[in-house]
Order: sequence, then structure tokens, then C-alpha cells
Amino acid sequence: MSKEKIHPPQYYQDYLGLEKILKSQHLISEEYGKPAHDEMLFIIIHQIYELWFKQILFELDSVLEIFSKEDIQESHIGTAVSRLDRVIEIQKILIDQIHVLETMTPMDFLDFRDFLIPASGFQSVQFRLIENKLGLSKEDRYSYSGTDYHAHLKEPEQAKVLASESTPSLFNVVEKWLERTPFLNWGVTSFWNEYEQAVAGMLDDDRQVIKTNKKLSKTEKEKHLMEYENTEASFGVVLSVKEHNKLVQEGKWRLSHKATKAALLILLYRDQPILYNPYHLLTKLVDVDELFTTWRYRHALMVSRMIGRKIGTGGSTGSEYLNKTAEKHRIFRDFSELTTFLIPRSALPQLPQEVENNLGFFYHVQGN
Repeated sequence: MSKEKIHPPQYYQDYLGLEKILKSQHLISEEYGKPAHDEMLFIIIHQIYELWFKQILFELDSVLEIFSKEDIQESHIGTAVSRLDRVIEIQKILIDQIHVLETMTPMDFLDFRDFLIPASGFQSVQFRLIENKLGLSKEDRYSYSGTDYHAHLKEPEQAKVLASESTPSLFNVVEKWLERTPFLNWGVTSFWNEYEQAVAGMLDDDRQVIKTNKKLSKTEKEKHLMEYENTEASFGVVLSVKEHNKLVQEGKWRLSHKATKAALLILLYRDQPILYNPYHLLTKLVDVDELFTTWRYRHALMVSRMIGRKIGTGGSTGSEYLNKTAEKHRIFRDFSELTTFLIPRSALPQLPQEVENNLGFFYHVQGN
């Protein structure tokens, strides 16, 4: 009979390793005999960022493990949603920390800025891993100084980042999961035929509203009607494999046609019980994407406030570089743009009873 392992008593400071953590703030300005008071804040803020990045990676790895399985249960999706929700709350803290950093004035920063060159947040290995694990492709990265992003890292860290490029990302595994989602088989008719008819009806109604609007001038009406023609054409990403593939080749869409259709079905019928967690999963992915975009923009504003048009310590174009990455480094943009193809609940094709039963955890108790 095995004896239960006895755990020794823990001391708060030792358990958290505070001795190492609290002694890891080394002010380079002091080493050069020009102590700058705000360098302590600068170091601690960025150390906290890296600790939160570590937690985000920990959560992302667990979500990646869930979606790397062939058989993903409903409860697994719920777990993934909870983990992403935690990532989202951490991201909000990352944004809020900028307020603390902004208590340092531009003159305070100049007291020690030159000592940092060429160190830069651009060299954050953990943040590069987060981007790669989420699914930022090499082709979609904004390049600065004409070099690959990993070229600014030390060799061992370059290897780690490059390895993460070749492993399945969250975008990849979620796309494959969506492609395995069973489409609605309606027997006699097809959901997509009925959906296309509903879209045509919706757009025709909207055109009629524009044409009969007496407050619009002839020029305004023509402009709005032209916009609706573009909107109608945009539905091709869902309804036409050919149009979808064309947009993918042009770099205007990334999600596969099959996954796009599955994601749209989830959004349209999200009120069905079995689609509750999948809907929230897609929503959380968009939230994660948008919050990192917000963080980049907020960071860019702060950098502009601190150094104006100066070059960043890492040699980048400072706030301009950060603004470019905020625009370009969107990973789950396709999921957010699916709202283009939503139609009113009242116009949704009616689900056949059998399909509704399958989407509603329907069960039948047979009598004796």
C-alpha cells in the first residue's frame, strides 16, 4: 500500500521565487553614473508584460492541444472558450498598463533612452511566439528595414521562433475543425439555395428603400445602389467557390471555402443549443484579434507621444512601424467580416425538424 506523499510547508516568498524576481531590475543608467528615476518603472512594466505573455502562451498551448485532436467534444469547446476568455482579460490589462507607463514624461524617458539602444520590444521572443501560435503568417508580416523579423534575435531564440512557424497555429486547427463540421443536409432542398434566395430578397428590399427614399438626391441614390452591387458581389466569398478562390489568391480572404461556410452557419444559427459554444469560440477569436490591434494602436500613440518622429531604440520607424503592424497583423479578420453575410432572423430559412432536433440536443424517451 503506497503512502501518500507529504508536502513540506511552503513559505510565500520562496514559493513565488520573489528573491530572484525582485532583484532582477538592474538600472543601466546607474551603471553609467547617470541614475534615471523612471528607468525602474520602464523595466518593471516590460517585465510584467513578459510574465503576462508567458501566461498567454500557456493558455494558447492548451487551446492548440484541444483543437489538435481528431475528436473534439462539446465540453472541449467550452474549455477552449474559457481559456481564450482568460487571454482576453489579460489583454485588457496589457492595454491598461500603458496608462501607468504614461506617467513617465518624454523628458523622463530621454534621461535613459540612449542607454537602451539597440534593445527593443521588437525583440520580444514570447510576443513573436504568440503571433505565430495565433496564426500570423510570414507573408502577412509587416517588414521593417528589409529584414526578416527573426533576424533581430539571438541565434538560440531565432531557432525557437522559426520552429513555431512550422507548427500548426490556432488559425490552422480551428479552420480544420470548421471543415469537419457537418453541413446541414436538408434532403430535398439545400440550405445554400435557400440562403441565396433570402440574401437576394433582403438586398432587393434594401434597393427598394433607396429608390423610394425622397430625401436622397439622384446622385446619392446612384451611389448607394452602386454600393449595394458591391455588397451583392461580396457574397461570392460564401456562395461561389470560384469567387472565393479568387479572393484568396488576391490576399483578400484566407479562410477556406468549406470553413467559411461552416463559420457562417454557426453565426446564423447561433441560438441553437449545440452551436452556443462554437459561436462563442469564434467571437473570442475576433476579440483576441481586436484587442491585440487595440494594444498596438495604443502602444503607437504612446510611442508617438514619447519620441515623436524619432527612430525607435531598435532601429524601426517608431510609431509608424507600430501603426503598420496594427493594420496588417490581423489574423482572424475573416471571422469578423462574416457579419457582412448575416441576414435577419426573420429571413433565415426554416430548419427542418430533424435538423433542428440534431442542433438542439433532442432525445426521445421510448415508452414501455
